[in-house]
Amino acid sequence: MSGRSEGTQWTQRTQRAELHSKKNDSKFLFIYFKILIVETATNGLKGANGSNGTAHRNGTNGHISTTQRRNPYAPRASDFLNNVSNFKIIESTLREGEQFANAFFDTETKIAIAKALDKFGVEYIELTSPAASEQSRRDCEAICKLGLNAKILTHIRCHMDDARIAIETGVDGVDVVIGTSSFLREFSHGKDMTYITKTAIEVINFVKSKGIEVRFSTEDSFRSDLVDLLSIYQTVDKIGVNRVGIADTVGCANPRQVYELVRTLRGVVGCDIEIHLHNDTGMAIANAYTALEAGATHIDTSVLGIGERVGITPLGGLVLYNLGMLREIENLVAEAVEVNVPFSNPITLSGYVAFTHKAGIHAKAILNNPSTYEILKPEDFGLTRYVSIGHRLTGWNAVKSRVEQLGLQLTDDEIKDATAKIKELADVRTQSMDDVDSLLRVYHSGIQSGALEVGQKEALDRLLQEHRAAQLASA
Repeated sequence: MSGRSEGTQWTQRTQRAELHSKKNDSKFLFIYFKILIVETATNGLKGANGSNGTAHRNGTNGHISTTQRRNPYAPRASDFLNNVSNFKIIESTLREGEQFANAFFDTETKIAIAKALDKFGVEYIELTSPAASEQSRRDCEAICKLGLNAKILTHIRCHMDDARIAIETGVDGVDVVIGTSSFLREFSHGKDMTYITKTAIEVINFVKSKGIEVRFSTEDSFRSDLVDLLSIYQTVDKIGVNRVGIADTVGCANPRQVYELVRTLRGVVGCDIEIHLHNDTGMAIANAYTALEAGATHIDTSVLGIGERVGITPLGGLVLYNLGMLREIENLVAEAVEVNVPFSNPITLSGYVAFTHKAGIHAKAILNNPSTYEILKPEDFGLTRYVSIGHRLTGWNAVKSRVEQLGLQLTDDEIKDATAKIKELADVRTQSMDDVDSLLRVYHSGIQSGALEVGQKEALDRLLQEHRAAQLASA
């Protein structure tokens, strides 16, 4: 299907859809890595006259010229369904997250997490079904009574008994789910699509009669028959469900599959579209972003991505908002489930490694302008930037910066000479900052006293040995 005919078809099918009810509330404007990267590139490629342009070589004279540059990532006319800057978070740490292997949340912990998520600014907080256990029911009731700004949802089976229990807790909405893949229909609940559709209509109408939100989701959507999916989604849309949900329950989908299914669904239903993405193949964040591009309106997340097996789309990997508090929430949940925040954790990252620069070429650029190798600011997370220099990859510009911090007076040639010694020692073992500082001070002292000149390796070795001996004697 051509882009033109596809766009026409989607337009005709979705004019009635009240497309996403855009509110443009800046409090909930989530900004993505991709957007930051594009903006950085745009600013960096502005022409000398201040207008945006693309630098390219003229084939005849080799000169650099600038022409009006088109941002390849900018929304196109056909992307009117794109929701990357206008969507809602359904935060499922207290539902999906309870299915994480290490998770056990007592009532106090659940309330602390719910309050933190509410303060952070998520629109929805999803809780474990109150039908799961008596304590789950009591916890659901307790959180509903907190008076949070976020709407409180609970996740239930497509079953009237579950729906009745859920409504009695005082939740703002009910998330109904049932498996539709051949695997789940045969080996889980054992029901056919006729039964599923009939029961879905019954449960949805009951929940709607109570005046609260209702979402209907298929489970294992990406291994379900497309005709079955579209048929049941159209049916529940017609009876007034607030959202339909797509679930990559086993984490098998890739971005192209996600885009195609969401965009197809967007063409046949007028309600909102929620997506729940597991991370078994490491695709959850990419799939979530792609779903928004295709027209999804709600994304399920959990803090640190915790959930069944390896979990779902991580809150901190998807959004770039309220950074200081995001880090606090991640630490809160990490402590509750007894895991360490991974050093490579996206957005908030983890520990000093997130803003440590090591390669010489990186360090030079960072010292001149941190934006060269950072799209996030360490101070936004309460961290500081660190340029590592006690290693074999260090560059003399990084060493020069440290020399200036120490208040030492050395020429560029002298700094390069000292850098060579640092590299030599680092080939044996990584040098600590104290090691580097001692070397630089010894080198500076030798230069100032005349006991050392550039290139006098043996003299420097002797001065370093004398310094170490003096330290041992005074210890």
